[in-house]
Amino acid sequence: MQIDDVRRILLGTFTRPPEETGTGRPRVEGVYGYLVRHEAGLVLLDTGMGRGDEGTESWYQPRRVALPDALATAGVSLDDLDLVANCHLHFDHCGGNPLLGATPVLCQRDELATARAGSYTFEHLLDGVTYELLDGEAEPLPGLHVIPTPGHVDGHQSLVVECADGSVVLAGQSHDNASAWSADALDLPLAPPWMERLLAFDPRRVVFAHDAAVWEPR
Repeated sequence: MQIDDVRRILLGTFTRPPEETGTGRPRVEGVYGYLVRHEAGLVLLDTGMGRGDEGTESWYQPRRVALPDALATAGVSLDDLDLVANCHLHFDHCGGNPLLGATPVLCQRDELATARAGSYTFEHLLDGVTYELLDGEAEPLPGLHVIPTPGHVDGHQSLVVECADGSVVLAGQSHDNASAWSADALDLPLAPPWMERLLAFDPRRVVFAHDAAVWEPR
């Protein structure tokens, strides 16, 4: 497996309103998933934006790419997926989960409990999903690591893919963008404690759920 065996897919966009950007202006953000062509099977991180209530739809103005259509851009289908993970269970990351059938979905146990407790995500996105619950770090496939990265939410997790030519961190929303990652990488005393764990893999590439920029060491 090579670094280029990790591929980004576009799952849609939404508009973050001025109240959330801190700039006084709205900002359009992408929603990205990542396909990993592992020797043991095809792995996907995140499944796109589910449909919310009318208030959420109006607030974020989502423009969705349906998960089957997004996968088709990479020449694969839902039936080709062997393993799925969500970095967390907000509606913009787990929207395609109900389409997955028996395909196992990796999730931190506490994250699912929080999501099911209400006022966190849309409950219909949690139904009919085959969860494989984790309690911390895991290596579900050789060289594929699940690392808890709490911050955005307590149950957030990221993936690390060890490839023959280096490691790739699928950061999810551990950082909103590549600049935020870079700041933490440069100032570890102020960074979250799990940052050192990710950097221990000596990543050659880091990718994000809402930023098309790619971090690479220079």
